[in-house]
Amino acid sequence: MKAIVYSQTGGPEVLRLTERPVPEPGPGEVRVQVKVSGVNPTDWKSRQGATTGGKMPFPEIVPNQDGAGIVDAVGPGVTGLEPGQRVWLWESAWQRPDGTAQEYVALPADHVVPLPGEASFDLGATLGVPALTAHRALTVAEGGPARLAPGALDGRAVLVAGGAGAVGHAAIELARWAGAEVVTTVSSDEKAALAQAAGAQHIVNYRAENAAEAIRKIFPDGVDVVVEVAPAVNAKLNEAVLASNGTVAVYANNGGEEMTVTIRSHMTVNARYQFLLLYTVPKAAKAQAIEDVNAAVAAGALRVGEEAGMPLHRFPLERTADAHAAVESGVVGKVLIDVG
Repeated sequence: MKAIVYSQTGGPEVLRLTERPVPEPGPGEVRVQVKVSGVNPTDWKSRQGATTGGKMPFPEIVPNQDGAGIVDAVGPGVTGLEPGQRVWLWESAWQRPDGTAQEYVALPADHVVPLPGEASFDLGATLGVPALTAHRALTVAEGGPARLAPGALDGRAVLVAGGAGAVGHAAIELARWAGAEVVTTVSSDEKAALAQAAGAQHIVNYRAENAAEAIRKIFPDGVDVVVEVAPAVNAKLNEAVLASNGTVAVYANNGGEEMTVTIRSHMTVNARYQFLLLYTVPKAAKAQAIEDVNAAVAAGALRVGEEAGMPLHRFPLERTADAHAAVESGVVGKVLIDVG
């Protein structure tokens, strides 16, 4: 089978196309014929060695955590999955050498999730890192909710920083599905249009207006949850708009690794900063997130494509290096690799 691999950390140029034997699923594993592989920032950062101190955790690695395809075979002890099922994949390459940038991948069964209804492989390949991260960000506030469903966020005000990004897009859609009122910050008219298509009721261009004043005008009592991609850059904004007992859920470090916060103002409103990395989120919380995300997919609440506010950029498997470079350069939209 065809696969993309790298045997040293570095830029996109370390990725190469090779031939590998089709893997056999072991006990508790499922072999999936990959149709579409999704590329996330975590994939190029892992390839660069940013998460491992520049070291290779395995001699050879197939990149990419997310994907979608068809169950091809199941190993001993697997129940609930069978050949021919359409599925989506998550955390394929976390502490494992085999990601989704290959024609077949064998994974633990709990990392293989049936795709609801007629949901596309394109949608399936975008659910892992973005949707599960967004779910966690929306469910860490004190007093909950711990689960998302219609009505779960009724009466809540949610600020999504960077609503045109993949996690931001999923956060807007999941928050709206759960009943929240959503404001998002963007940096251009193009991104504003995408956030609006995703379902955000309020959009603030932080380069064209005073974001804190604009958000306080929309929500005089402040926002209850901030889904934050750039905490170092947005610390003062979050301080200015956070409601009493509000939560800032930080899932990335765009704009800087260190941040400064004012102690007294956050004490006064009993604010909470919750940092999160999907890979180390408690297992039970991830299992709940998968159920809720699948329910949102079945309800048509999670979508991809230009009309949904998430443009797709496609690459063939042999151009995986270009796909990684596109994500690394900050392309607006979701990068997908056509594998099958």
